[in-house]
Amino acid sequence: MPDLDTREWLLTNGLGSFASGTVSDVRTRTYHGWLFTATNPPSGRNLLLSHLDASLEVSGSVVALGTNVWGNDRIELTGYQLLRGFDINPVPKWTWGQNNWQLTRQLVMPYGLVGIGDWGLGTRDWGLGAKNEELEIGKNASQYPIPIAPNPQGGGQVPQSQFCHRILIQYRYDGSDTAILRLRLLIAERDFHHQQTASSGLQFSELLGQQQVCLQAKKSGNFGIPWHLRWTQGKYQPDAVWYWNYGLSEETKRGLGDKEDLYSPGYLIVTLQPGDVVTLEARVGFPDSTAGVLTSETFAEAVEVEQERLSKIFGWSERGTRQELFNSQSPLWQKLLKASDRFIVYRGSIAGPTIIAGYHWFNERGRDILIALPGLVLAPQRFDLAKAVLRTFGHSCRHGLMPNTFPDDDGEPLYNSIDAALWWIETLGLYLEATQDWEFLAEQFPIVQQIHKAFIGGTHYNIQVDAIDGLISWDARGVALTWMDVVIGANPVTPRHGKPVEINALWYSALCWLSQWAERLSHLSQLKFGDPARLNKQAKRYALQAEKVKTSLQKFWNPQLGYLYDTIEPDDRRNFQIRPNAVLALSLHHCGFSEQQGCQVLDLVTASLLTPYGLRSLDPGDPEYKGRYEGNQEQRDRAYHQGTVWTWLIGPYIRAWQRFYPQQSLPFDWQPLLDHFLFNACLGSISEIFDGDSPHTPRGAIAQAWSVAEVIRHVQK
Repeated sequence: MPDLDTREWLLTNGLGSFASGTVSDVRTRTYHGWLFTATNPPSGRNLLLSHLDASLEVSGSVVALGTNVWGNDRIELTGYQLLRGFDINPVPKWTWGQNNWQLTRQLVMPYGLVGIGDWGLGTRDWGLGAKNEELEIGKNASQYPIPIAPNPQGGGQVPQSQFCHRILIQYRYDGSDTAILRLRLLIAERDFHHQQTASSGLQFSELLGQQQVCLQAKKSGNFGIPWHLRWTQGKYQPDAVWYWNYGLSEETKRGLGDKEDLYSPGYLIVTLQPGDVVTLEARVGFPDSTAGVLTSETFAEAVEVEQERLSKIFGWSERGTRQELFNSQSPLWQKLLKASDRFIVYRGSIAGPTIIAGYHWFNERGRDILIALPGLVLAPQRFDLAKAVLRTFGHSCRHGLMPNTFPDDDGEPLYNSIDAALWWIETLGLYLEATQDWEFLAEQFPIVQQIHKAFIGGTHYNIQVDAIDGLISWDARGVALTWMDVVIGANPVTPRHGKPVEINALWYSALCWLSQWAERLSHLSQLKFGDPARLNKQAKRYALQAEKVKTSLQKFWNPQLGYLYDTIEPDDRRNFQIRPNAVLALSLHHCGFSEQQGCQVLDLVTASLLTPYGLRSLDPGDPEYKGRYEGNQEQRDRAYHQGTVWTWLIGPYIRAWQRFYPQQSLPFDWQPLLDHFLFNACLGSISEIFDGDSPHTPRGAIAQAWSVAEVIRHVQK
C-alpha cells in the first residue's frame, strides 16, 4: 500500500483493554480498533468500537477523512492524503486540512481502575452478564452484585472496586466557514484474535437516549457486552448497514485471516463553527449517572489525570524518599517509563497486579514477566509492585515449577517451563538486593526450598539434578521447556532437552542465592525464622552444591571454538551452535565461568550475533540460520529462534560485557534502537523481534515487555 504510513500507536488502561491503529488511520491488523475491552481483566478481550469514519462538509464540498482498504489492497476514502500531521505525545493526535480548514482528532484511554493505589484492588461489575434484551437508558450498573475475588495469600476474600473501560475522542475544527462533521460508527462484537463476519446470527440492539446511544450484540441467542457512546453535541441518525470485506494487510503477510465485516448502527451529525470542539466517550456498561457530565473539558482533564498518575508513580520512590519529579526527567526517560507502565495490569482473579508480555496478542507469560520485572519495576523503584508480583508467583509454585502460560479463561495455568522457577529465584535475589526486605525473604524462603527439593528429587518432564555432576537435566519429547519454546505439531523447532547451558547457569546462581539467604536468615534472630544452627548447615550444603555445579559447568566449555556448548544432550552429545544462551549464562548475578572464558564468548557474540537491535538467536553462518521472520505461521515459527533478533537479549549482553570488560566501552550504539522506540513501528514502544538480516525489519508483537524492560535497565537517564 504505497503512501500509507503504517507505523502504529497503542493506548492501554491498566486492565488489559487497549486501543491501537496506524498513523495513516488505516486498519491493517485484526488488533486495530478503538475499544478492545478486557471483560475478565486482563483477559477476555473483545472489540466493541472499531472506529468512527469521518467526513467533513465545508463550503459545499464533502471530503472523506477516513482511509479504508477493501479486499485485496483496494484503497477508498483516501483521507490519508489530507493528513497534515500526527503526534503521539501526550496522546495520539491527527491533523487533516486544506487551505481553508483544519480538523484535529485526539484519543485518550483513561486508566481503568477506580480503586486504591498504583494498580488498585478489585472491580465492580458493569452488567457484562446482562440477560435482558431491552437496554434501559439510565439503568445503573451498581444494582449488579459486586464480585468477590479470593485472596491468594489467604486471610479471606478481597472485595473488588470498580473497573472502567472507556475511550475519549475529541475533534476540533478550525476554518473560515461553518462545517458539518459526520461520524459513522463502525462496531463489532468479537474476540480480539478473530475477525467479525456478518451473519443472520449476529444482531445489534440499539437504544437512543439524550446525546447517547446504547448498544449490545446478540449472537445466536446470547447477549454480548453492553456499552454506550455519548457526545457533547450533535444529532444522531440511526442508519443500520454492514460494511463488508475490510482488508487487513498485516494479517495477509502473516498468512492469517485477513478480511473483516463491521456493522454501523448509524452516524452522528455535528455542525461546527470555527474553534468548536466535540467530545465523545465510548464506555463499557449501561449508562450510569455516576459517570459525570461529558463536557468539552472532559478530554483535557483525562489527559491531565493520566499525566498526574504517571508523575506520582515515577516521581516518588516506593520507600517514601523524594526523587527527581517525573516531569523534570529527560523526555526520553519519561517516554520509556510511560512505555513500561502499559504492561502493568490488574488481574481480577487474584485481585492484584501482573504483567502482560506484549501487545497486541500476548497475555501473561511467566518467564517473560520474571525477566522483565527488574527493568519494568525494580529500575523505576516500584518495589511494592515487584513484591506483589513475586508473591503471586510464589503462591502459584507447584511441584517446584512456576506457571509459564496463563489461559485467557482463568483456567489452570500451564507449568511448561524448566526455567521460570529459576528466573523467579534470580529476580527475587535482585529485589532483595535493592530493598533489603529480609522479612519478605523469610516469607518466601520455604518456596525457594521447595523448588530446590523438587529439582534435586525430580519433578515433571523428567526434570532432575544429575547426581553425578550436579547439573539439571530434562527429557520429555514433544515439548519445549526453555525460552526457545516453539513446537510445531509434536516437534520442537529447537529441541534443547538434556542440559541447556543457561538453565544450569541459572541453577548455579540459585544455589549461590540459597546459600547466602540461609546464612543471612540464621543471623536475623528478630525474624525468628527456624533454627540458626540448622540454617547454617543448610547454607554450607547449598554452597557445596554450588561449587560442584560450578566445576561441572566446565563441561559446557568448547576450547576449539572458545564458546559454550548450547546443550549437553541426554546421550552426552554436545550442541555447538553459536546461540545467545551463552550470554545469558555470563550475565546472571552469580557467574560460574572464568574471565578468560567470558571474554572469548563475548568476542564471538560481538562478531556474529550482535546487531543494532539486540542479539541474533543463531549465528548467520549456521546452516539452520533464517534471516527473515516472515510468511505463514509455520514459516515464522521455524524462523523464530533460528536467527531472529531478540531485543531483550541486549540486556544480558550488556551485563556480561560490564562484568568481563569493565574498562572497555560497550561496542553497541544505542541510537538505532532508541530511534526505533521514538519514531518507528509502534511509536513509543519496542518490538518483540527483528529480522536477523539487515535492515533488521521489526517483527512480532509491536510492544514487548522484556524489550522495553532491558532498555530501561541499561540506557542512561
